[in-house]
Amino acid sequence: MTMFKDRERGEESKYKHDLELGFKIRNRRNKLFGLWVAQEQLSLTGEAATAYAKDVVMADFELPGDSDMIEKVKADLVAAGKSLSDHALEKELAALEAEARKQVMAE
Repeated sequence: MTMFKDRERGEESKYKHDLELGFKIRNRRNKLFGLWVAQEQLSLTGEAATAYAKDVVMADFELPGDSDMIEKVKADLVAAGKSLSDHALEKELAALEAEARKQVMAE
């Protein structure tokens, strides 16, 4: 029985690690996305860009999936007189996910 318990604990530990890793990657991606929107689309710099990125990260906690975060960004872009398609935003989000994964795995 001990071998079974050890294996069970190992699987639980791996599952927990995978969840934590996914959470870190998703949050890093959202931060990078927020910084991209702030700097490249809204022309924010410094603390304003960092604060905006934090707002984007927090927006993702409202609903499951990315739609809440995308809607926030789209509304902010419209308020600033700019417009990007859902496709363009999702494409950038996918590219930044790969970058976020690299950064988190390197830590």
